[in-house]
Amino acid sequence: MTLSYAQSLDGSISARAGEPLTISGPESLVLTHRLRACHDCILVGIGTVLSDNPRLNVRLVEGKSPRPIILDSRLRLPANSNIFSHNGASPLVITRENPDKRRAQTLTDAGATVLEVPANARGQISLTSMIGLLAEMGVQSVMVEGGSRVITSFLMARLADYIVLTVVPVLVGGLRAVSDLNQSDPGCFLRIRNLGHEWLGEDLIVWGSLL
Repeated sequence: MTLSYAQSLDGSISARAGEPLTISGPESLVLTHRLRACHDCILVGIGTVLSDNPRLNVRLVEGKSPRPIILDSRLRLPANSNIFSHNGASPLVITRENPDKRRAQTLTDAGATVLEVPANARGQISLTSMIGLLAEMGVQSVMVEGGSRVITSFLMARLADYIVLTVVPVLVGGLRAVSDLNQSDPGCFLRIRNLGHEWLGEDLIVWGSLL
């Protein structure tokens, strides 16, 4: 499980919630597409789809586009989203058990595969159950791109194995990529091991293993 996203120097991924913001330079965008081509699937939350309407495919490098996975507990995914028309593989929509049957059928008719997983104690989609289901389906690698709630949830559950972080030299003062991880003891903070870094244009790429 690879967590990959771009943020400003002050940790923002958007100026305001629900508004798309592209801050990465052209060189780091190429890297993002190269990473996509290396993974079986690419995962985002429904908020990212509703605000950005992304294609989530590989366009800037040679390679196969990953299968999109959308976390959508209330099946709000529009049937005319770009992910239905710009990818080779049909999207997987992960939702909670007993979803609205009419909405589920609409997405199925549009070409999606709707998968139900149990909710966790907070009433959210259980990421652990989802990962187990994906493993049963033969999925070996997933690239998690966002948004903020998804990034925070994967970090809080300690389900991400690697991180590839693009830091862009701008100050936005907006929506933070990572919110409260419910940790105050420095001994329990997530740490990045085998740390590496490289400049791509004006952007700093930082990567490593998450422990």
